[in-house]
Amino acid sequence: MSKPKGNIAAEDAQLIEKTVERQSVFQGRVFEVELKKVELYDGTLTGREIVKHNGGATICALDSQNNVYMVRQFRSPFEQVLLELPAGKLEVDEDPKACAIRELKEETGMCAGKVESLGYTLSSPGYCSEKIYMFLATDLKDGEGNPDDGEFLQVIKMPLSEAIERIEKGEITDSKTVTALLKTARMVGV
Repeated sequence: MSKPKGNIAAEDAQLIEKTVERQSVFQGRVFEVELKKVELYDGTLTGREIVKHNGGATICALDSQNNVYMVRQFRSPFEQVLLELPAGKLEVDEDPKACAIRELKEETGMCAGKVESLGYTLSSPGYCSEKIYMFLATDLKDGEGNPDDGEFLQVIKMPLSEAIERIEKGEITDSKTVTALLKTARMVGV
């Protein structure tokens, strides 16, 4: 086994792939698709198909009675209505917290007195670079929503405990929502 390069941990050296070539094959509004040729540790060359995405932010709005505010909206890839936390795509160089606060206001009309990080999750790291930042919003104030053009949704208020039950029953399946709700539940002892 050869020595690791740079600051790579010894146990990771055999896992690292070296990019030899990359080619953009599609550039859309939301993502880019890139074909990569990589060299594996043993010298083998292989290909990778990568969806490059700017990332997003989601926010779990939790009121003083431990209710959460979610949205129901149609999701075209699955041809069904899903129950999710408010979320949106990051603009280039946008601060994830600012994105989450904006999406909370646009989708639910709410403003939060306190917003704290719940970390981030990787949507599907085998082929997609999307990183979704998660936040918890508390000290909520009602307002009027203003969804994006072409965005139709319904705001749903429910106890956090019910949202966790719906995860367990397979009724809430969106990964960013599941992760943020479970992290929130753990933080507040639900």
